Amino acid sequence: MAEVLPDTLLRVKELSARYGRIEVLHGISVAVNRGEIVSIIGANGAGKTTLLKSIGGVKNLSHGSISFAGTDITTLPAQERVAKGIALVPEGRQIFSRLTVLENLELGAYLRSDKAALAEDFEKIFALFPVLKERLKQSGGTLSGGEQQMLAIGRALMSRPKLLLMDEPSMGVAPLLVAKIFETVQELNSQGLTILLVEQNAKLALKVAKRAYVLEVGAITSEGEAKLLLEDERVQNAYLGG
Repeated sequence: MAEVLPDTLLRVKELSARYGRIEVLHGISVAVNRGEIVSIIGANGAGKTTLLKSIGGVKNLSHGSISFAGTDITTLPAQERVAKGIALVPEGRQIFSRLTVLENLELGAYLRSDKAALAEDFEKIFALFPVLKERLKQSGGTLSGGEQQMLAIGRALMSRPKLLLMDEPSMGVAPLLVAKIFETVQELNSQGLTILLVEQNAKLALKVAKRAYVLEVGAITSEGEAKLLLEDERVQNAYLGG
């Protein structure tokens, strides 16, 4: 079990979640400390997306608790979790394809009224992803997969999160843009943003993370420093191609 430090930002304790009668998460516990990148790796169907949805308030849990910045948020609705500083970049991006790039970004800031700070944040997004500025009036559905992923990240950042939940950011993205997205993940973290990353590409996920958890069939089977898990023979055989 990861040590829960005084600067722990997120603590998930004994979380279980189900779809109908089928339980997909079985009492798992995860801790994320301020300033960390923590990765969750595991096969398809392991429950990784359900975990992030539970933290983000998109999926109700059937048992357990979630605390954020020392406050219990177990029963808070999703929009109140966003207001507290949790933002989700969902699997499959889920941008609004008929809205423009600008409108998608504005939706990320729907809880904010600080216009001067908003203008600053738009410029920060454009510095991270210059292509979004070039495509500002273009509908989101006309962007490439990688550009849509950048837009989904930008939309989440417009809420000024303290914790960014990222679900499979490399999915459906060309290799060159995957490299750009993971460079951005590291850059955001260097600026102080805490990140919980779910990623099918286990090697990439473990290379950028400080710590990691292995999730198998709804249960945590391994956890520890990411660099040590990279060297773990069992993890290598299961997720890193031997």
